[in-house]
Amino acid sequence: MADIIDTSAFRNGLKIEIDDHPYEIVEFQHVKPGKGAAFVRTKYKSLLTGNTLEKNFRSGEKFVRPDIEEKQMQYLYKEGTDYHFMDQKTYDQTFVPEASLGDAKNFLKENTDVSILFYRGKAIGVSVPNAMDLKVVKCDPGMKGDTVTGAMKPATLETGYVVNVPLFIEEGETIKVDTRTGQYLTRVTG
Repeated sequence: MADIIDTSAFRNGLKIEIDDHPYEIVEFQHVKPGKGAAFVRTKYKSLLTGNTLEKNFRSGEKFVRPDIEEKQMQYLYKEGTDYHFMDQKTYDQTFVPEASLGDAKNFLKENTDVSILFYRGKAIGVSVPNAMDLKVVKCDPGMKGDTVTGAMKPATLETGYVVNVPLFIEEGETIKVDTRTGQYLTRVTG
């Protein structure tokens, strides 16, 4: 028997199923108007498409908890438009289509440990660490004396992603990138 969730249990990040589709609650507010029945104003995001929806649910309405599992896996390689991952405990391999990766594909390099979300046994999303160390493979050299505060230049990383970096960053250096925003954080020394 599937878990049943009541609107009183709503919290940010809770996963619910509506019409055989998994969603994650982004924001909610319990409203008790002076007249009429109480309701919950809810903003929720589809785990399959990434679309965000808003809807009011009657207080006490019930939902099913989706058949979702999260596994820690390691990124192995890309083949065509599929990205291949391995479960490090069972050594089972699975692939995730590029369309299901979202922005995570910009930061994947071989042997990266990631978290993969499965819905009814099918991989639907990949979460990479919040910060990744990536090598700069192409960028223009900074001009000597060009030290204008906050000046940036584009740099191509080993994954093919282009990020703006400070002028002192050179090809071959490793930088730390925030995977949530896609922005440069710092130069990695060592």
